Amino acid sequence: MVYEASLSKLIQEFKKMPSIGTKTAQRLAFYILRISEAEASKLADAIIEIKKKIKYCSICGNITESEVCPICRNPERNKQIICVVEEPKDILVLEKTAVFKGLYHVLMGAISPLDGIGPDDLRINNLLERLKEGQVKEVIIATDPNTEGEATATYLAHLIKPLGIKISRIARGLPMGMDMEYADEGTLTKALEGRTEI
Repeated sequence: MVYEASLSKLIQEFKKMPSIGTKTAQRLAFYILRISEAEASKLADAIIEIKKKIKYCSICGNITESEVCPICRNPERNKQIICVVEEPKDILVLEKTAVFKGLYHVLMGAISPLDGIGPDDLRINNLLERLKEGQVKEVIIATDPNTEGEATATYLAHLIKPLGIKISRIARGLPMGMDMEYADEGTLTKALEGRTEI
């Protein structure tokens, strides 16, 4: 179907977003058509505001509206433990657990030679500078459990080990409530490797 130019343009813009295909882009565009002009203005204002106000924390790389994010500013956080993640959104997921009370470091991606992303493209040097200050006793590597995440974790461990800092990797394995018969071999392997004593 051929749409009016303005509608086609909006659909094309939505398609640029991650995980948004043609059909989803069309649904979003038609949703925008149905809402009032005031609601559309609020949406547009919210997008512009986030682009103007949100930046990355000068210490950890988390998203913030100030120079330093609320987590890095919090005096109650354990400054001896840093959890390394790929993206700021990973911090939100970990914070929802309310278990981790240390600090974070965002790499802004993972090593992926196929995508042209090498160690120099990530915030690895920033991490090493933080570690050389001597306050950190443990680094938890929480990169994604995929090829890129594993390669990044191995690379980081190789760099951090000579500093005499404890390195750990988040456990991977079976999710809560999952039947073992539905797990793939890789997941079961990681579950066995990451077993803990009870």
